Amino acid sequence: MPDNNLLDRILNANLVLQISIGIAAGIAVSLISPDWGRSVMVLGNLFVQALKAVAPVLVLVLVAAALCNQATGGNSRMRPIVFLYLAGTLSAAFLAVLMSSLFPTALALTVAEQGLSPPQGIGQVINNVVFKLVDNPVNALLTGNFIGILVWGVALGLALRHSADATKQTFSDLAAAVTSIVRIVIRLAPIGIFGLVAGNLAEGGVAVLGGYARILTILVGSMLLMALAVNPLIYYLRTRRNPYPVVLTALRESGITAFFTRSSAANIPVNLALCERLGLDRNTYAVSIPLGATINMGGAAITITVLTLAATHTLGISVDFPTALLLSIVAALSACGASGVAGGSLLLIPLSCSLFGIPNDVAMQVVAVGFVISILQDSAETALNSSTDVVFTAAVAAKE
Repeated sequence: MPDNNLLDRILNANLVLQISIGIAAGIAVSLISPDWGRSVMVLGNLFVQALKAVAPVLVLVLVAAALCNQATGGNSRMRPIVFLYLAGTLSAAFLAVLMSSLFPTALALTVAEQGLSPPQGIGQVINNVVFKLVDNPVNALLTGNFIGILVWGVALGLALRHSADATKQTFSDLAAAVTSIVRIVIRLAPIGIFGLVAGNLAEGGVAVLGGYARILTILVGSMLLMALAVNPLIYYLRTRRNPYPVVLTALRESGITAFFTRSSAANIPVNLALCERLGLDRNTYAVSIPLGATINMGGAAITITVLTLAATHTLGISVDFPTALLLSIVAALSACGASGVAGGSLLLIPLSCSLFGIPNDVAMQVVAVGFVISILQDSAETALNSSTDVVFTAAVAAKE
């Protein structure tokens, strides 16, 4: 029993505080002894390797479980809300492409030149995608082919939608088990980030912190623009009414709470109570709010797109407009399947990076950078996602 209590305490401890301590300790170690900083880099490398191990299985199992357990039919009143959720997530990805183009950012990445083969334009990107679509599932898991993994997850999920309830429950249990493993890996983030920060600062100096600050500024700035400009525009186009009373109320009463809980699922009761105070139809928001916590992921789309384009800029990969458009679509669809655990959107970055031929080793370094800045990034992302659920639900209710 004491061992279980100790494990529970570790798993339920304040991750934000632990990551903050890890970053501070990494900075201190690199400044006191650069040689020591380089030696503890192995902790960061182990963390990145753990992420590489769990991410492919996570994508396959979560997608298959979500689709095979999805109810057939559905409420027709949800269609306009689902449309707004998808339109908002895609708009967030487009906004992230624009912000990344205006403010290109380089990251501290380690890559072997011979392992990098960037595509030459949209034609080669589509060619790479098509061949990855038909990859053997075992090979896709072994090589980190996230596009192939996603296709097999979708195929399995759709094929099992009419299977026995016991089979569906098995997939749900498997998804819950994998998610629990991912939570344990993410709980190791403070130690891994300590090693990454110490090692990167020892190698690159204090200038590395500037890269972290710049990418975080672009991420949070994009999310603020989405919340205060794009979401109101979508609301207005739907209702032809002043959007800001609803938008500001949602940010104040839903966004602030979500910022600190860092969980869209945990914020569902807050959103339900807010919709009731706004006088919305209970039959609508009782379905749309839990649904939004699953598929309305504009913040996740911004995170995936910005960090992927930062990686392409760092590696000198040219991204033309058609390729950026394809990236936006992939990021939006990936965001809709983001894991419910903290940092879940970061684990989907390799899927977008694979469009540009970026090796899985490098993509996981980008994921690790995401964890370094996740103290604010994940909080802002959740605040945008959760408040948008209320805004779009109110938009459809106002129209009806």
